[in-house]
Amino acid sequence: MKKLVAALAACALLASACSRNGEENGASDGPAPYDSRYEALPSGSTLLTGATVLTGTGERLDDTDILLVDGRIAEIGSGLSAADAEIVDATGKWVTPGVIDVHSHLGVYPSPGTSSHSDGNEMSAPVTAEVWAEHSVWPQDPGFSRALAGGVTALQTLPGSANLIGGRGVTLKNVPAVSYQAMKFPGAPHGLKMACGENPKRVYGGKGRAPSTRMGNVAGYRAQWIEAQYYLDEWAAWEKKQNGKKNDRNGDSKPPKRDLRLETLAGVLQGEILVHMHCYRADEMMTVLDMAEEFNYRVSTFHHGVEAYKIAGELAEAGVCGALWADWWGFKIEAYDGIQENIALVDRPAGGCAIVHSDSPEGIQRLNQEAAKAMTSGNRAGLEIPPERAIRWITANPAQAMGILDETGTLEAGKMADVVIWNGNPFSVYARADQVFVDGALLYDRNDPALQPVSDFELGQQLEAEQ
Repeated sequence: MKKLVAALAACALLASACSRNGEENGASDGPAPYDSRYEALPSGSTLLTGATVLTGTGERLDDTDILLVDGRIAEIGSGLSAADAEIVDATGKWVTPGVIDVHSHLGVYPSPGTSSHSDGNEMSAPVTAEVWAEHSVWPQDPGFSRALAGGVTALQTLPGSANLIGGRGVTLKNVPAVSYQAMKFPGAPHGLKMACGENPKRVYGGKGRAPSTRMGNVAGYRAQWIEAQYYLDEWAAWEKKQNGKKNDRNGDSKPPKRDLRLETLAGVLQGEILVHMHCYRADEMMTVLDMAEEFNYRVSTFHHGVEAYKIAGELAEAGVCGALWADWWGFKIEAYDGIQENIALVDRPAGGCAIVHSDSPEGIQRLNQEAAKAMTSGNRAGLEIPPERAIRWITANPAQAMGILDETGTLEAGKMADVVIWNGNPFSVYARADQVFVDGALLYDRNDPALQPVSDFELGQQLEAEQ
């Protein structure tokens, strides 16, 4: 998309190219529209001491200290000191990167919510690539604070799965805000939500229009990619024409008309928007991989994927993640052939990228326990999955799938100080997040009511519970 944006910026700089009869096409070389306005809260320095640390890189470090300075991880080691740091004794506790949910609908389907807050599915056409989930995000969704209490520091809010192509998702930092721009993860790429199988063919076949079959689904995707290719070619031809006559302002140089749907699809073809594909069956995932090869784009992640275990090797070879449930299956025919070892088997091959996701306002509050169930199922099958490996399913791997691993998802010097202190092993049924830091700022403390965010929907509940 940056290449296309660059063309639009060039248009803004060439008066003859962008103006006809005094009218501008609206392009500019300024910041991208709806850009992040996120600013980390002030944090100072904090030293966590004596913890068992799961770094998210595959390491477990016992009796280890972590120094957080100005919103970043400054140092990890033993016997650290910092004269001006607030000391947090984490002896007997476990520390992990902040939990990341790659598949959430918080903000677009608030919890609790009403039909007036149901803004996650634009079911007006099978392809709505022009819509952006962020323009539906309600920052006051109580689900955000409940997720924070479960250790979630970042999440991707996606459109629903009614459409072949449902629109752009957005990556958010889980911080209190009055606008989504103030939550928007700086520099994170957009994701494009697409859906295989039953959902789009049921929704639109039920309306007496295409697609009504799985072959109709695939034909619908391919038609869109063909249009997007022509759109890119049209802009490239126009840009080449302008470069050839930089000193000629007399010719017809009106740029192609912008198309919001095709801009999104073009961003995928240019490798700047990541594809997140709702897909249950192994055969359909293989078809999508063939289609991605046909049109030279990459699928970042298959979501739900209850049959992903059948093609774990192929997914690893293609560099595609599987965002999966620990044990949801059988609720519809295409989700029937699921097994509890799914996540562990997708994780097993070299290069395998398994993710535990929620797709649920309740599940996002306990992703550590969902990961624990998947780890236990894998261990029962003899796969020998230690905590330092399983923690990647809810930290590093979703960060990789969302294009933010350079900034968060692991505990390494220089990265954002998104950190969770657990009361014990995070894979225990008794595990609770004691403290949650986002960019080094303490936003949740289980033992401090002042650091337990309460929404308008929850006012008075604490008092009622005490009485």
